[in-house]
Amino acid sequence: MTNERLDVENICARFIERKATIGVVGLGHVGLPLAQTCISAGFKVVGVDTDPEKIEALKAGRPYTRHLDADLFRSAVAAGRFEPTVDFSKLASADAILICVPTPLTGEREPDLSHVSNTTRSIAPYLRRGQLIVLESTTYPGTTREVVKPLLEAHRQVSGRDFFLAYSPEREDSGNAQYEMSKIPKIVGGDGEEACRVACALYDQLVTRTVAVSTLETAEATKLLENVFRAVNIALVNELKIIYDALGIDVWEVIDAAKSKPFGFMPFYPGPGLGGHCIPIDPFYLSWQAHKHGVPARLIEAAGEINTGMPDYVLGRASDALKIRFDRALNHSRALIVGLAYKKNIDDTRESPSLRLIDLLERAGARVDFYDPYVPVIPQTRSYPNLANRQGIAWNEEAISGYDLVIIVTDHDDVDYHTLAAHARLILDARNACGQRGISGKNIVKV
Repeated sequence: MTNERLDVENICARFIERKATIGVVGLGHVGLPLAQTCISAGFKVVGVDTDPEKIEALKAGRPYTRHLDADLFRSAVAAGRFEPTVDFSKLASADAILICVPTPLTGEREPDLSHVSNTTRSIAPYLRRGQLIVLESTTYPGTTREVVKPLLEAHRQVSGRDFFLAYSPEREDSGNAQYEMSKIPKIVGGDGEEACRVACALYDQLVTRTVAVSTLETAEATKLLENVFRAVNIALVNELKIIYDALGIDVWEVIDAAKSKPFGFMPFYPGPGLGGHCIPIDPFYLSWQAHKHGVPARLIEAAGEINTGMPDYVLGRASDALKIRFDRALNHSRALIVGLAYKKNIDDTRESPSLRLIDLLERAGARVDFYDPYVPVIPQTRSYPNLANRQGIAWNEEAISGYDLVIIVTDHDDVDYHTLAAHARLILDARNACGQRGISGKNIVKV
C-alpha cells in the first residue's frame, strides 16, 4: 500500500457537497431508518443485508417497518439512488460504510459480537483507499479498536493511512415523531483526529448536530451510559412498584405527584419488563467488561436482575388475581395478552416482555392468545422459536369476554380500552393504560 497521505480535505468535501455514496450494512430497525435519512439528505445509498427476503421487499419499494416512508424508498429505487443488495462487493463503490448489525447476548449474558465480526470480515476484501468505516452497533468500549480494526487491517490496509475508522452509536427512537433520526445529535469518535473529522463531515449532513469526542472508546461508553441510566431508573421504579403494591399505594399516582417538582426529579415508569435491543442488553455488556477488568458492577447488575424478573412478578400477580376473583388456577384459565411489541405504537418485538409472559403462562398451563394492532403474527425469534408464526385474535366484544384474564403489556394508542374494560372479566394493567385514559372498574387491577 502507498504511504501517501489521504486527502482529508477532498474526502470531507465529497460528504459536504453530498456527492458521496453511502453504504449501510444491516437493514433492520437501525440500518433502514439510517438509509432513509441518508437518502433524504441527498446521498446515493447502497444497502446490504444477508436476508434476501428483505432485499426483495426493498427492491419493490416496500420497507418492512411501519414508520418509514415507503414513497421515498420506491422513488429512490426507481431513480437508482438506493440499491438494496446481498452482494458485499457493491460496497467497493461506497465512500462511507456504516455497520448497523445486532449485538445480542449469549445464553450466559456475555456479548455476542459474531454479527459484527462476520460483517467486518465480509467488508474487508472490498475495502478501498480513502473509505470511512463506522460501527454504529451498540457495544462495549474497545470493540471498534480491538475487534473491528484488526479484521479490517488483516488485508494489509492500515487505519489512518489507507482508510478512516470511527464509532457513532445509533440513537434511534422508533415511533417517536418528535425525534426522528435527523433531529437527534450524533456522538462521533474516531481512530485519530482525522477519522473523527471525516466522520463528522458525513454526519453533519445527516443530523442536527454532531458531538465529537476524543476516542472510539469514549463514544462507545457514551452510548452505554445513556442506556444504563435508563435501565437503572426503570429498575428503581419497578422495585418501588413492588414495594408500594405491598403497602397498598398506587405507584402511578406517586410518580405523577413527584414529577410536579420542577427540579431534581425525572419521571420513569414501571412496566412488565424491558424490551427493545438496547436497554435489556447494554448494561450486561458493561458489567461483563467491568468484571474482565476486576471491577464490580453491583448497581448495574442489580438493575438488570430486577428488570428481567418483572415478567415473573406479573405472572405471580396474575395467579393471585385469578385465585382471588374466580378461585381459579392458571392451568385452568384462558389468558389474552394485549400488545406484543416492546413499546407502544411500533411493530418491533425484539426482547419484548410479552413473549416471555406468553411462555411463562403456557408453562404454568394457561391457554394464551394475543392481540396487537401492529403485530398480527409472532415473528421468528432466537429465544422463543416455539411461538413463531402464531396469529393474533380478531378484536371483538365476544372474543374479549371469553378470557378469564387479560394482561395489558403494551399500551398502544390504537387499542379500544373502553371496549376492553366493558367486556373483559379481569384485566391486569401493567402499563396503567386504562388509568391514563380515565377508565376504572372493579375488573381492572394495576400491576
